[in-house]
Amino acid sequence: MKTTKYFEYTRKRPDRAQIKVAWIEYVIDNPEKSEIQSDGRIRKWAKILEVNKYLRVILLADRKTVHNAFFDRSFKED
Repeated sequence: MKTTKYFEYTRKRPDRAQIKVAWIEYVIDNPEKSEIQSDGRIRKWAKILEVNKYLRVILLADRKTVHNAFFDRSFKED
């Protein structure tokens, strides 16, 4: 999995360290919702059943590089 330096830095935070790479890959491959930001980055969300939370993954415009990943407390199911 290709990542940015920002992602590697934020991954050290206690609230982000628990996020498994497999979960990030799951969201990328099986998003329940996707949006393209004005800067070209892609937001993807999927529910992680193991923790009963929605994980948001932000990809760069290349659609391969992970820039950010976090549990999105404000995500609303459609």
